[in-house]
Amino acid sequence: MLTGQELLSKVKEMGDAPKTELATACGYVSKKKDGSDRVNFTAFYEALLNAKGIDLGSGGGKGVGKGGRKLSYTAKVQFNGNLMVGKAYTAMLGLEPGMEFEIKLGRKSIRLVPVGGSDEEE
Repeated sequence: MLTGQELLSKVKEMGDAPKTELATACGYVSKKKDGSDRVNFTAFYEALLNAKGIDLGSGGGKGVGKGGRKLSYTAKVQFNGNLMVGKAYTAMLGLEPGMEFEIKLGRKSIRLVPVGGSDEEE
């Protein structure tokens, strides 16, 4: 997904193209369960506003989860042994369903690294 100056340049370059084509060309599209495309207009328009220096504080801000709750940045192992990372965290990182990660184990730590990504990225 394009952001910042890249996003503004692409929108300007495409001129009077339909809104669906604009959002799709800028990468604001995801796959539905049935395999069809879903254009993410809200994310596209929020990124466009942010690129123009306007922040509406729409809950997408760092450290704020659904309903405006502050994120705790902690996780608890569930009764079945699973460790869940909530949607607010994955949304902050721009993660999409189907993305794959390598699991790196350290001394009492777990690090998720995108498949094909660099371990040094922060």
